[in-house]
Parts: sequence; structure tokens; C-alpha cells
Amino acid sequence: MCLCWQTRGGTGLGFFTMGNSCSNLGIPPAKGPNAVGCTDFMMDHTAKGTFFRLYYPCHETDKAEKPDWVPCREYYNGLADFMKINRTLSERIFNFLFGSFKIPAYLDAPFKSNGKCPVVIFSHGLGAFRTLYSAICAELASQGFIVASVEHRDQSASATYYFREKSESERASAKNTSASAQNNLVTEWMYYRTLQHGESEFPLRNKQVKQRADECILALDKLIEINSGIAVQNVLQTQFDWTTLENSMDLCRTAVMGHSFGGATVIEALCKEVKFKCGVALDAWMFPLDDEIFPRVKQPIFFINSEKFQWAGNIIRMKKLESSLIQRKMITIRGTVHQSFPDFTFLTGNWIGKMMKLKGEIDPELAIDLCNKATLAFLQRHLGLEKNFNQWDPLIDGEDENLIQGTNITILQSAI
Repeated sequence: MCLCWQTRGGTGLGFFTMGNSCSNLGIPPAKGPNAVGCTDFMMDHTAKGTFFRLYYPCHETDKAEKPDWVPCREYYNGLADFMKINRTLSERIFNFLFGSFKIPAYLDAPFKSNGKCPVVIFSHGLGAFRTLYSAICAELASQGFIVASVEHRDQSASATYYFREKSESERASAKNTSASAQNNLVTEWMYYRTLQHGESEFPLRNKQVKQRADECILALDKLIEINSGIAVQNVLQTQFDWTTLENSMDLCRTAVMGHSFGGATVIEALCKEVKFKCGVALDAWMFPLDDEIFPRVKQPIFFINSEKFQWAGNIIRMKKLESSLIQRKMITIRGTVHQSFPDFTFLTGNWIGKMMKLKGEIDPELAIDLCNKATLAFLQRHLGLEKNFNQWDPLIDGEDENLIQGTNITILQSAI
């Protein structure tokens, strides 16, 4: 689960803007030694293809601009559908609240080669999309990782899109335009699929988590092709030079990471693909997973949980992955809520943020900093990186005043 705040229908714009007048709102810049670039990649224009935003270390240039946080209005419509509120009203609200914010990365900036980069594939939560975790993804890229933030096509994203080929009649009516591949394609939007009345949730979510894992694996496969120098055709017309990524990635050091439904996707992907050497699951929603996959997961896993989201049944399923042979770690960040991981937490004032459960009691930047540092330490440990991230090793064991080792949820041993 991801964007699970609730609003009342018919709420006026002025109500939403109250408490959001802070001038210092914005997604925090990455703290690592590298400037960060980003670009979008879609290969195979159909819904079966791969679609992700790539974050990477870059050269700073005067020309590069930072892209909008929400790419276009269709994503606002998708968020409205997910939240079950009126599209017209919500577009005004979302555009007012979030329309001016930018991703903390330079669009299509040239890649900076500085040794081979380890790779992270990131999976978003229910109702989210590829751009909503930019604080985490940009931080990893600033620290030398290449990060592919997948936009899932399983109808769990608020919105996503692909292309279909024009029909003969559509081609005929456009015959005077240039005949590029892009001009023969029509954009098709795919929105969040709600549960039907009386429909059982598990079969849908279980099918989705399997597709999501396959999409993470497909993204990794495409990066492997790009790294090997195979020419790739990006359906999207970006300015980024993909040939500069040839031989840039250390594909023996790959990890998978995700939030909520993306946390479940991490477990499923680890089970399906041994190329992923470890996984980081942020406030994982374990419901979509089959119990039978747990003993088949052989890689280290790091569960980083919020204080307010978890419950006994969910933690019990995480604990089914505990092992005496494979490192499985869990910490809880004090004062956090489920939305302390996506970027929304930085983009609303204190009052509206807490009302919509986008903010907890802890400073959002402190919470994401603890999450990022603990993640980097875990990745260094299990990918064998020669970095200085081991300075944050104590965080893996919850050794900080704002962390809890394990969970804050009381669980009877008999339940496990």
C-alpha cells in the first residue's frame, strides 16, 4: 500500500491550501559527492515493455534543468481516481500544492563515469508511480549507484502509459506528417484498478506482485543489455546518450528496493532472480505474497519500518523470513508514518501533512536521512562495496535514539 490518506468529498481548494504556506518546502537535495542526473527509458512501446526513470551520477551542466516532480496532468487524474475524489477538483488542488516542485536531479545530464556503478532497481507502492521516491533514488545516485525506478503496468500505479500503433484510418488521416516511429504511435493511459464489489483482494494482489517482480527483472535485463553495448531503442525521445552507459555498471552488485507493495515486490523479485544480491524493503506490505516463497528466498533482506503503519500479522510474515544462516535485519524509525518514505512528506506544511498522514512526529529529512544511511550501510555490507558507508553500520542494528531495533509491535512468540 502507498498513498492511503483520506479526504472528504467536496472539500474546497482554500481548505487544502491552509497550512501549506511554508516557503522552504521541497524535496531535499542529495548529499553524496556526485551531482545527479535522471532520464526516462521505455523499451517496447507496448504494456509488456519496460518503463523506468533512471538516476545516475552526472556531470553538472549549465543547460540541464530539473524536471517536474509530477510529469503531467494524467498523473493527477490517476491520484484522484486512487483517492476516490473528483478529477477536476483534485487537479486544481494537486497542481496548487505540488505543481511547482522539481525532482532533485538534472534531466538528461551527461553521465559521469567514475568506476563501475552498483545497480539498484526500485519498486513503488500502491497508487504511486516512478517519480514519487526521488529523495531516496537521487541520494543513492549521488553516492555512486545507478538506480532504475520502475513504473509498474500491473494497474497498481495511479497512472502510467504505453503506446499502441495507429490504425490504418488514423495513419491515413495523418499521412501528411513525417513518418517517424513516434508519429505512428498513440499514447494509451492505464489507471489504477480498484477492487470490484465483492472481489477477493488476495488473488489480484498476488497476480500483481508477480508481474511487478517480472518488471523489476526486465528493467535489470535492459540495463545488462545497455551495459554490454547492445544498441537499445528508447521509445521516448530524450536527449540522454545511452551509449555512455556501456561498461558503466557493476552487475555483480545489484540490489532490489521498494516501499509498501514495492516491499512485497522486493521479496518476490529476490525469489525469482538470483542476480539480485540483497533487498531493502521499506514498510513492506506482506499481504500479496504466497507463504511458500519465503523459504526459497536466499538473499539478505533489510526491513526498514515506520512506527505507525505496521501490525502484528504483517510483522509475523516478515519474521517468517528470519534465518540463522542469511542476514535478515529489521529496524523501525521512531515518529514515522507510512508516507515518511515517498516525497509527499517533504511537500506539505506541518498541519496539512499530519492531517493527511503524510508526516509523522519526526522531522521528515531526519527520517529519510536515517533510512538512506542505513540502506547504504546494508548495501555496502552485502554487495561488497569499497566505500565508507560502513560508518553507518550501527544503524542496521537500530543503534540510534530515533531507531528501534526490530519492531515496536508486540508479538506473542506462539503466534510466530
